[in-house]
Amino acid sequence: MMYGTFDVVVLGGGAAGMASALEMDRRGWRVAIIERESRLGGILLQCIHTGFGLIEFDEELSGPEFAERLSDRIPGSKITVFVGSTVIGFESMEEGKGKAAGQVVTFASAKGVTRLESRAVVLAMGCRERNRGNVRIPGTRPAGIFTAGLAQRLVNIDGIMPGREVVIIGSGDIGLVMARRMAWSGARVHAVVEILPRPSGLPRNVVQCLNDFGIPLYLSHVTTAIKGKDRVRSIEVCPVENGALAISKAFELPCDTLLLSVGLVPENELSRDAGVQLNPATGGPRVDSQMMSSKSGVFACGNVLHVHDLVDNVVEEARRTGAFVSFWLEGTRPSREIKVKAGSKVRYVCPGSLDPASNNQVSLRSLVVKDGAQLEIRAGEIVVKRIMKNHVRPSEMITFNLGTTELGALAHIDDATIEISIP
Repeated sequence: MMYGTFDVVVLGGGAAGMASALEMDRRGWRVAIIERESRLGGILLQCIHTGFGLIEFDEELSGPEFAERLSDRIPGSKITVFVGSTVIGFESMEEGKGKAAGQVVTFASAKGVTRLESRAVVLAMGCRERNRGNVRIPGTRPAGIFTAGLAQRLVNIDGIMPGREVVIIGSGDIGLVMARRMAWSGARVHAVVEILPRPSGLPRNVVQCLNDFGIPLYLSHVTTAIKGKDRVRSIEVCPVENGALAISKAFELPCDTLLLSVGLVPENELSRDAGVQLNPATGGPRVDSQMMSSKSGVFACGNVLHVHDLVDNVVEEARRTGAFVSFWLEGTRPSREIKVKAGSKVRYVCPGSLDPASNNQVSLRSLVVKDGAQLEIRAGEIVVKRIMKNHVRPSEMITFNLGTTELGALAHIDDATIEISIP
């Protein structure tokens, strides 16, 4: 069934999807949002803790409050919203000699299978948690093992306690927040176990969620076994010393519930099936200076592009993406792009190219923890810019701008490639 034609279809109704759609609606385009849940808001709806909105709204909000601030703007717009709808796929429409004329998005809902035509698509599907299969923890396969995000949904939305004696593997932000949430709900949280020598989550969450509640954090410790038959009863933990397991120092932590907070990955099965090129460093699409992917007319923003630390940054990036989509619909594209790549001690850089004729916002993640750090941006022997940072750490995204002033020296170098490093 063909429902209608739009200028843009946004896949996902979380913070990124709503912010990009609102920006494109403000600029006069016909926009549709497709969301698989029964209401807009995405993962924010289950994040009942505060700490959101300090940048975007200049006040501290809970996740549902932040989502509500955005979703309340939708009824006053001309945006068409499809909730309870799962996107099956999208593909390019062809217009003679292989030239793409737009996209066809197919989704399923209670009303059946529906197809929408659009000139552009914005990928805003967010991210998902890695699970036990991704980290390959040895041992039995008893009940009582959850991802931290699933446990968050059970407690905050469904009112179900997953267990009473809890251990958390991984110190990602969701795991840290859930350590506090489970303690608030009356569970005993025995420990958070982290394989790295540093926490994976934000420092403020370590302080507020662990230190303030007296919850132990075991850094440089590996979970070597999960034990239990019908229900998990304990895990075996072993410290890492000088790069090797200190087997003689292994110990057990009792628990009836194990929460996994072992990282997030962009939700990109739809993107891959549609032929969008993915960046192995981020798991998200490769995008140019205007957030367009390898497929013409397909853009990406938010956690489906690269996992952010703050939803305020997601909204800002999505709003810029909405503007870029508008430029593309008007027929405006950069006349030239300069490639950019991650250098020493940098995990990734986004976007993958810059427009020397415009102001560009660059995001990256450090591979190291360092105080008094310097970002060095260079193209061969040319130093484009140096930026001093009080500190860098993998858990915090770094953003900065590069404009025509910095990139002007590269405007006439055909094969210029910018590399960003932390010396």
